[in-house]
Amino acid sequence: MSGDTIFGKIIRREIPATIVYEDDRCLAFRDIAPQAPTHILVIPKQPLANLSQASPEDGTLLGHLLLVVKTVADQEGLATSGYRVVINTGRDGGQTVDHLHLHILGGRSLEWPPG
Repeated sequence: MSGDTIFGKIIRREIPATIVYEDDRCLAFRDIAPQAPTHILVIPKQPLANLSQASPEDGTLLGHLLLVVKTVADQEGLATSGYRVVINTGRDGGQTVDHLHLHILGGRSLEWPPG
């Protein structure tokens, strides 16, 4: 079902993670190297390496991932103060795992530009 990445292993429960949300299409869990007080990753269960490889057929899944970001941000108490959503794509974009993932960052003021 999922690729042979660390995220695929988390989906298959071969590697433990602190899961904060799960449904039939995605999983959200706390990042093990947080860059903010709240740092959660949202990943699709369907293997998709990155946003550049998404097709029009992936539109429903991509929309679902963003709605899950909102749900998780609400349950983490970030909606009022705000949060950032980041999708790194490709090496120059900072992507280190070849499995699409959305970072939810919050719990403190985030500077701009980010890097």
